[in-house]
This record gives sequence, C-alpha cells and structure tokens, in this order.
Amino acid sequence: MRVLVIYAHPLADSFAAALHRAVVEALGEAGHEVDDCDLYAMGFDPVMTAAERRAHNTPHPDLSAVEHHVARLRGADALVLCFPVWWYGMPAILKGYFDRVWVNGVAFHLRAGGKIEPGLHRLKKLWVVCTYGAPWWLIKLVLRDPVRGVIHTGIRGLCTRHVKSRIFALYGIEAKTRVETARFLEKVRRGFARF
Repeated sequence: MRVLVIYAHPLADSFAAALHRAVVEALGEAGHEVDDCDLYAMGFDPVMTAAERRAHNTPHPDLSAVEHHVARLRGADALVLCFPVWWYGMPAILKGYFDRVWVNGVAFHLRAGGKIEPGLHRLKKLWVVCTYGAPWWLIKLVLRDPVRGVIHTGIRGLCTRHVKSRIFALYGIEAKTRVETARFLEKVRRGFARF
C-alpha cells in the first residue's frame, strides 16, 4: 500500500519527531511504500495566495504552487497525519496544507447548489497520531475534541467517506513521565506494524 505520511513539527528532537520516525519505520518494515512529507523540513508555505483564494471554489482551482503535493495525495492509498495539537487545533503549517492542497477538484467536488461529493476515493485508511498539552477531560468533555471533529467530519466525512480511520492520541503530554511517553510510543509502533 502507498502511504502518504504528513508530518508537522519543527523540532527534530521532539517527541512528535520520535512518533514520526516510529510511524515511518513501522510502515516500511511492514512492506508499505512510504511517501514521507515533512512539511517543516521541506519549507512548505501554508499561506494561501490571492490567486489561490480567488480560484478556490471554482471548477479550476489554482494548483500551480502545490501540484507536487496534489500528485502525492492523489497517488496515495492511505494517509497518516502526525502532529501536535497546539491551541486546540492543528499547527498552522498543517492547516495551510489542507487550505492549499485539499481543494475543489482534488479532495472534493463542489457541485451546483453547494453539494459536496468526496474526491479521494483511492484512500482506504486515514490514521492520525497526535499529542495534546491539555488533559483528556478538557479536550473531550469541555471542548468536544475539535481536532477529532475536523478529521472525522471534515477530512473523512467530506473527502473520503468510506475510509477506515484510527486516532492515536496522547493527552496532557507535559505531565507525562518518560515511562508513559515510552508506552505510548510503543503503542503507536505496534499499531502501525499492523497497518
């Protein structure tokens, strides 16, 4: 299976980087073809241009600056997102990736009357690995887990309806011990070994 891994964290020595490495290694060892997209390392520009915005919801969006990313997405059988949750959302670079790459005619099709149809029929799996600074009860009970909502309702619901999804989430990371983070890292590694 061709797996596109989208990673978003600027520090090579972070726990997110360790999770990213574990994901890529486990997928490779399981025999998958991994297309590893490190947004920070490649200097991805998350800022939508005026031309991109002007053509965003038209039948012909401006893909000139992101054609390479569109081709990678269209060629993927599965998608893995690996990122920290900052201020209850995705890092700006990852949000900008969705803004600029997941457009009409690529991730979805905007039909007359505003109806949206999925565009990523090739995707079979959508797995997510993320860490939260806040504790689980604040994210789930108070805030109703906005990132999970975006992934399930927006990304999966609008673009890849029949995809199988799984989320590995570590809440309250700042308060975790080395043993707890190591246990989560191993859980991720084992999970992706069976991807």
